[in-house]
Amino acid sequence: MTALVRRKREIRGNDGALVPVEGIVSGDIEQDLLGLDPTDHEIDLVVHCAASLEFDAPEEQLYRANVLGTRNAVEFARACDANLLHVSTAYVCGLRDGPIFEAPVPDGTQFANGYEASKAAAERVVAGSGVPFAIARPSITLGDSATGAIRHFPSLCNVFRLMARGKVTQFPASAGSTLNLVPIDHVAEGLVRIAEPMEEAQGGYFHLVTDSPLPSTELARGVARVAHFPDPLVVDPEYYDAAILSPAERRVAERMLGTFGSYFQRNPKFDDSKFRALTGLCPASTDAEWLDRLIAYGIAAGYLPQAVSVHPDSGVPAAHARPTPTAPLP
Repeated sequence: MTALVRRKREIRGNDGALVPVEGIVSGDIEQDLLGLDPTDHEIDLVVHCAASLEFDAPEEQLYRANVLGTRNAVEFARACDANLLHVSTAYVCGLRDGPIFEAPVPDGTQFANGYEASKAAAERVVAGSGVPFAIARPSITLGDSATGAIRHFPSLCNVFRLMARGKVTQFPASAGSTLNLVPIDHVAEGLVRIAEPMEEAQGGYFHLVTDSPLPSTELARGVARVAHFPDPLVVDPEYYDAAILSPAERRVAERMLGTFGSYFQRNPKFDDSKFRALTGLCPASTDAEWLDRLIAYGIAAGYLPQAVSVHPDSGVPAAHARPTPTAPLP
């Protein structure tokens, strides 16, 4: 096995432990052939999972990393006479709701942001390349199913942190909207089980998702379940009025909703029957108890605020005060 890195000359697992890899090479997905000489390597499968995950990044940056980077990975696989497993995202579904099947993105799909659009464009590069391929589509990947542990907190976690810190006191989310959150161990195992039978997987699109998506409102309810966090108010987007917020919260909320707002109004139902048939894997439950494990890990890791311990005679409360809601649900 050979691992491509850009700067750090080490590979670590989700638990932070070093992963033994036979060969580590330095390269860059934005360079032709990834900056490598294909004749220096004996490779029969390229697993391409490098990408920019910044939803609000400039279009040019997303193109270089996600589209041009994929094209360079394709050409490297071609030069090695290797298969390609391309890691995309289930949210190339764009703004579509209802059943989402494991198939190419339909023409005319509208996207919520440049990230989704760039990943859909990358899929078209792969499918049209002539290189033997399979495409894996994880949904929103979060912590371990048993422990909640994750090395790096993805960008959606910042929505939760803003509410936990009291920076956002109102959370506009439609009653029927859902978030397809999937444990990282399911995604990691799923990628391995797609890669191993690549001849059988060839040409396939595979959803690495949960069959029990959480209501979007659970993000706010998860905050409210922690005693030392504020209690954000869930508001129907139709009645959400940013004008009544403080100027500071309004600025934060507008940026948050500009990036993630559509995810709290959508209800895609990802079919993963092809993935299950190929791999035999079924995802672990992603219920409120799992969300609470994620929250507990985020607190322990210092990503989310910890309870404040003070001397009992100091007169300072040991927990953050919960703000009074400013606008009820109609």
